[in-house]
Amino acid sequence: MSRINTNVSSLLAQRSLGATNRTLNQSLERLSTGLRINRGADDPAGLIASENLRSQKVSITSAIDNAERAEQVVNIAEGGLGEINSLLLEVQSLVGASANEAGISDAEKEANQLEIDSIVQTIDRIASTTSFQGTKLLNGNYGFQTEAVDANVENITVNAAKIPFGESRDVEVLVTGEAQKGGVVLSFGGTEVSGTGGELFTIDVTGTGGSRQFTFASGTGIADISSAINTFSDVTGVTASASGTALNLSSEGFGSDDFVSIDVVNAAGLTGNVARLSGAAVQASDPGTTALADVTSPLRDEGVDVKATINGVNATGKGLEAKISTDFLDVAVELKESGNTVGKNEAATITGGGATFNLGPNVDIGNQVSIGINNVAARNLGRVGSDTLASLSSGSGLNVVDGDLTQAQKVVNAAITEVAGLRGRLGAFQKNTVGSTIRSLGVALENTSAAESSIRDTDFAAETAALTRAQVLQQAATSTLSLANSAPQSVLGLL
Repeated sequence: MSRINTNVSSLLAQRSLGATNRTLNQSLERLSTGLRINRGADDPAGLIASENLRSQKVSITSAIDNAERAEQVVNIAEGGLGEINSLLLEVQSLVGASANEAGISDAEKEANQLEIDSIVQTIDRIASTTSFQGTKLLNGNYGFQTEAVDANVENITVNAAKIPFGESRDVEVLVTGEAQKGGVVLSFGGTEVSGTGGELFTIDVTGTGGSRQFTFASGTGIADISSAINTFSDVTGVTASASGTALNLSSEGFGSDDFVSIDVVNAAGLTGNVARLSGAAVQASDPGTTALADVTSPLRDEGVDVKATINGVNATGKGLEAKISTDFLDVAVELKESGNTVGKNEAATITGGGATFNLGPNVDIGNQVSIGINNVAARNLGRVGSDTLASLSSGSGLNVVDGDLTQAQKVVNAAITEVAGLRGRLGAFQKNTVGSTIRSLGVALENTSAAESSIRDTDFAAETAALTRAQVLQQAATSTLSLANSAPQSVLGLL
């Protein structure tokens, strides 16, 4: 067929050359950008998947930045607390030195007091100035706020709590087993130690504080024995009370850490017996009692820790305190003796507060962590009864010039324990929560980037091969098009 108006061969060559040019341009674009997918038309499904992965990468990167920022915040708070801890140790030394009354002058006591005043002021200053980007860290700004605290609750400490925006969280304590004191009861069959005449009654009384030996003569009243033992309660940690014909000895505190131990050293010729209190008064006639003269080894009774659940989670009991530590709530509730009964207590309501960090790729409560940092000013540290570290200041009841140094040392010890506990909690948060999060997010970022790269990025080995193929085809198509365009000229031979 010899036609000149329509050159079918040329059209075919043009179409092939156009397709080859498009393939060549696509390869050049992919090689120049490094991306296999530059627009939706390149791979619609791949574009959707890669954009989702890119979004996830950005979220993970932001979470890593948040975790690193949280670590910086904790570092600053830890620095302030470390200095406060050093100052408290210095106060401990000054209190101990001031207690050496026969070996220290009034001028030295006053100098020690001036130093303590300076330390208390410095602690307050550190608490009010330690900050991150202007936000105070140790002044209670990041402490949790509670309200509606039950009358049966002595103290509630919220270490961490996840609270949805605009909501609050109730803390409910269900006591399933009452806390008990350790104790022993001695019965003498009357209101005084009785014997045939002149016998001596000697016992060793031991508690968590220490041990003391007491000796009483036959005929000594139970009330007098109780008074004598109570004189040394600070030494032994054991208190005594007279009840009819019985002498009840009990530990000062509740729980398994507190105990009472009685060793009858001498009871020859005396009448009476002894039994464990086990948290409730035991009469001399109850089973398990032992005659005084038959006690050949110390009779010991330990207290019992409270058993409870908090918000449905089994709590760890220690004395009158129950605490839980979960992902959503870390709280310790100390009950009053009046609240140490089986039953439910609406302990408190947490309304907000705490330092909240978003350490996950998604912004929701599951990816958030919180930690409470209470006010560490002197008026809040080392609370023992109504006394705090501020009570060691000049003019207060625990000053080292003429104050109660025994109580002062208890307050300082409590303050040191409190600060050390807060530092340990922050350290655990920094090491386990923040550190682990940074490492796990780093792995997630690597894997997500690898997945996104496999979908979106150019495979240069394959693409250069495709480029070479397209170049060869382009040259062949161009040559073929030239031949197709010259083919109609053969018609001239017929004219």
